[in-house]
Amino acid sequence: MDQTPQRLTGAQSVMACCAAAGMPAIFGVPGGGSSLDLIAAAKRQGIPFMLARTEGGAGIMAAALAELTHRPVGLLTTRGPGVSNAANAMANAALERAPVILFADGFPAAEARFTTHQWFDQAAMMAPVTSARLRTQEVPAGEATYAALQAALAVPRGPAYLELPGDVAGGAAAPAPEFRWPELPPPDAATIAAARRMIAQAQRPALIIGLEATLPARAAATRALVEALGAPALVTYKAKGVVPDRHPLFGGVFTGGEAEAPLLREADLIILLGADPVEFIGQAWRYAAPVLDFATAPRRLDYTPPALALHGAWEAAAEELAGTCPARPWPAGEVARRRDAWADALRNTAGGNRGMAPSEIVTTTQAALSGHPRVAVDAGAHMFPCTTFWECFAPGDLLISNGLATMGYALPAAIAAAWHDPARGALAFTGDGGLMMCLGELATAAAMKLNLTVVVFNDALLSLIDIKKGTRDLPEGALDWPEADFTQVMRGMGGAAWRVADAAGLRAALAEAEATPGPRLIDVRTDPSSYPAQIKALRG
Repeated sequence: MDQTPQRLTGAQSVMACCAAAGMPAIFGVPGGGSSLDLIAAAKRQGIPFMLARTEGGAGIMAAALAELTHRPVGLLTTRGPGVSNAANAMANAALERAPVILFADGFPAAEARFTTHQWFDQAAMMAPVTSARLRTQEVPAGEATYAALQAALAVPRGPAYLELPGDVAGGAAAPAPEFRWPELPPPDAATIAAARRMIAQAQRPALIIGLEATLPARAAATRALVEALGAPALVTYKAKGVVPDRHPLFGGVFTGGEAEAPLLREADLIILLGADPVEFIGQAWRYAAPVLDFATAPRRLDYTPPALALHGAWEAAAEELAGTCPARPWPAGEVARRRDAWADALRNTAGGNRGMAPSEIVTTTQAALSGHPRVAVDAGAHMFPCTTFWECFAPGDLLISNGLATMGYALPAAIAAAWHDPARGALAFTGDGGLMMCLGELATAAAMKLNLTVVVFNDALLSLIDIKKGTRDLPEGALDWPEADFTQVMRGMGGAAWRVADAAGLRAALAEAEATPGPRLIDVRTDPSSYPAQIKALRG
């Protein structure tokens, strides 16, 4: 029997390291060079590859899956335009703190001396949106992969760039170093004791929960602290579900705007639990109360310098404080009253016969569904009623691009969610403008036969930008377009579709959609007339 050890290639070394890190999937659009070697090596390691229709869509799928699994996820592209097309998705991963590894083809040494076609400094292009850039022309493939994964999983998490030309992918390589997950130390005992004193001195603390709290251990410790204090808890968009919407201490959604201010102005201590500054809108901090900040690492908090910060694996501190701090409940009924006032201020009303009010679309959809799909929300004016009125029960129930707020997000993110949990499925809430930016991914959903419903808020308008135009005299067609019929597009891509204009029609379409296998789309005529009042109430 031949005992000669098998030759390890660069692509195989890369994928063995990724498998050791628990990479659940790779999304992408392959080209020549290293792409095919990487896909074959991934298959050998049991890492599935999913073909998307665009690099940008693939990168959003990767980021969404990374957020759901808390594992690094791959994005594969060809060199040149493949890399440049992925730039928006990498910016999204950076600002959503998602550990995405971009596997980019590069130029073999024999070509690099004279090639100009498709050539630019790909690593330099990715520098602003990646925590590390490794070129296997300079660092052995296994070592480079290990370094990229470590950088992506360090705090704050984010994407890394790995360039692998075809000659390195197919050439001989050494194994990667044994993979070890980065570890965070807990906050020190003295700082925890100081935090305990701050909480004990407060009479009306309030908590703001952010994206770092979505990891299972942190989510559990966060809920334990909220319930031990008996104080109201607000969540950012990314942290929806850490404290469920129906929890008696749920205080609403925190954006940094005016809608949540009546509650927070009553607080004499504000506790940030994993709230990343990238989640806040660009407005001045409204509150005089001291801030106690729980964060995985020191960072600039320009909105308001904290009076005290706990850094590291802060879930250990939150759990300890939950067991030792005195309860600090607000007066009976006050949290519910504030929460109801917040929701009432943000509710849309229809303004005639143009179609459904946006918040009515959200509540009608959730009430009509027999299951509880994960929901992905696109950027645009419709995101405000979606994030306010879609009830979440656990972390990861709602996916959104908040830090970057890119359009064209909801459909690819929902594809990743539906692939991740086929039985539960996924729902994409998207505006017509956002859907137009990623229409090709409807074909991806159809090819994958996903349990996915797309609900389109169709108002033939860039509604949020239309609100921002103020008194500016813009040319005709600058912010609107003829109404599109997305049902025809969906059917052409291989899915089922309905077009509706009222609640009864939406309920009927949803009932049929639930009984229809594969992806389906519901094009909802939407009345945008109440968006300005809603955004005024939200942001002030």
